[in-house]
Order: sequence, then C-alpha cells, then structure tokens
Amino acid sequence: MRKVQFNNLTYDELVDFFDSIGEEKYRGQQLFAFLHKNNGKSIENLSTFSKGLRDKLSNIGEINKITILKRFDSKIDETKKYLFLLEDGNIIESVAMRYAHGLTACISTQVGCRMGCRFCASTKGGLIRNLYPSEMVNQIYSIEENLNEKIKNIVLMGSGEPLDNYENVLRFLDIIHHKWGHNISFRNITLSTCGIVPRIYDLADEGLPITLSLSLHSPFDGLRKEIMPIAKRYSINDIIEACKYYYNKTKRRITIEYTLIEGTNDRDEDLKELVKIVGDLNCHVNLIPLNPIEEYNKNRPSSKSIEKFSSALAKKGIPVTIRREMGSDINAACGQLRRRFIDNGLK
Repeated sequence: MRKVQFNNLTYDELVDFFDSIGEEKYRGQQLFAFLHKNNGKSIENLSTFSKGLRDKLSNIGEINKITILKRFDSKIDETKKYLFLLEDGNIIESVAMRYAHGLTACISTQVGCRMGCRFCASTKGGLIRNLYPSEMVNQIYSIEENLNEKIKNIVLMGSGEPLDNYENVLRFLDIIHHKWGHNISFRNITLSTCGIVPRIYDLADEGLPITLSLSLHSPFDGLRKEIMPIAKRYSINDIIEACKYYYNKTKRRITIEYTLIEGTNDRDEDLKELVKIVGDLNCHVNLIPLNPIEEYNKNRPSSKSIEKFSSALAKKGIPVTIRREMGSDINAACGQLRRRFIDNGLK
C-alpha cells in the first residue's frame, strides 16, 4: 500500500489524520507548521515528537521532495530559472523574478500540458501528469531556501493549465495560504488559464480572492481556434461571461493576457474587436510580445508596433501594460528550458 504523503494533506486533513491513528489532533498542527512554515524535510528532524511517534509516522507516511536539477541566472536582470527533478524522474521548471514589490515565483502545475497552444513550448510534448500539491509548494520552498528570501507573490503560470489540475491546485492554495504554514495572502496569488469555462465558474464559487488571468491572445473565435485548441470548446463570449461572473463573485479585476504576434493579432481589426470584447469587463490588459519558439514560425511585432497597440487601448480607456521581459537570456518563458533539457541536455 502506498504511503501517505504528509505534505500533500491540507491542514484539516492532517489534523483528522492524527485523530484517525489515535494521536492528539494538535500534533497535526505541529506537523503542518513543520512542513509548511519551516520547510521540514524529514520526520526524524521533528524534535517535538517522541521517537516512538516519529517511527510510527515513518512507517505510515513520507514527505514528498523535489530537487533543484539546475539553476540559470540571467545576466540581464536578477531572474532565476530553475529546473526541478521530481521523485519519479520527471522534470518541471519555475522562475523567480524580482520586482519592486518583492520576489515573485512563477510555478508549474503540471508536467507538460495538453492545451496545445501553438506558440507555447510547455505543450509540445503533451501532458505527462498533474502535479501534487506538495510538488507545487515545494517549488516555492526550494526557491526560498536557495535564495534565502521569502516569496511575496505567486503566479500559477508556468508549465501546465492550472484549471486542468483543479482539485490539486485548490489544495495547494489551501496549504500555501494557511496561517500555520506560509500564510501567503490570496491577493498575492495569480492563476492563469486559457479559458476552461466550467472551472472558472467553479473557482469563482470557491470565494477565493485570487487574481484570475485569462490567456486570450485573439479577439476572434476563428483565429483563436487556430492558435489555441481550447477555443474549439469554449467561445470568447462564453469565456468573457465567465470572467464577469468571477469578478462579480470576488471583486478581483481580471487580467487579460494578450501575446502580440506580428501580422496575426496586432492588426487594426484585432484592436477594434479587442476593445469591443473587454470594454465592459473590469480588467487590465497585459500585452506580451511573442517569445518565438522553433515550432511556431511567427515573429514578435516591432517595438513601435507594440507601443502603438498599447497606446490605442489606453486611449479607449482600457488599462494596459506591456509585460516587462525578464530573463530573456536564459529562456525564461515557460517550457523552453525543460524542453531543451529533455531534447538535448543542458550543461
């Protein structure tokens, strides 16, 4: 029988677990804090437990671990890119980015991705499996330990579609937010989705005030279907209605991610339709110049064209920013390093 992985359990589950094995419930609180506040890695190091209890727990369960396989440091800015080795041999990646408001970690929620967006390196090998909550929190804890600094903000925007791993992501949010653990505010967490409509409604009903970020990338259903297969299931109208529901439930402004692709979605007609779509949605548009990959033969627009698109949105009263490119010299866009490592190996 497979052992219990203690750092996969939420606070309430851990408390109930101790009760189920005939131990005092408060021991669950102690173990939770050991794991998620102090980044404990071995039951043997939990000195507040008797040796008998430590032995008992070691026979029943274990602590899931990940290992830093390689770290890449940008020479342009302070961005750090991590390749992590999971216990089953799979590889994931995360990015640590420094902003004026503190250190932000962009983490993965799946090994690979099945969404199939044509311009994204994460999806080229398909979905291998979902990540467990422990593997998500361990990305945070490993970066903090490596840099000797606390993460202030978390972005679920690395490899994988978070809403395609819904239950595990919810458990991750419960764990990372809990007061006996890392106690990170929900308002400091952003979840990015390509638009799985039913799950957007489900997430809204959870009542968690995290920021929802929608990867839109085209205001036209036809073009969106070409570059984002998810669009064949959910229309833009359906997605925007779901986003409005999310805002009404959480009062959190929606972020619209829009990757600018030269000659594809940066035209005047794209701009006009985008304004029409988001005009009555409480949102902020984040323009992302395309980060080219070998499998997608398109280019980013010129800096002048990007600025023109941004200015036109602003003139229509739509809040807009151009994403600051970080770690471009270390392939910091999601999926690129992992794919290079798997295909060719990295030194």
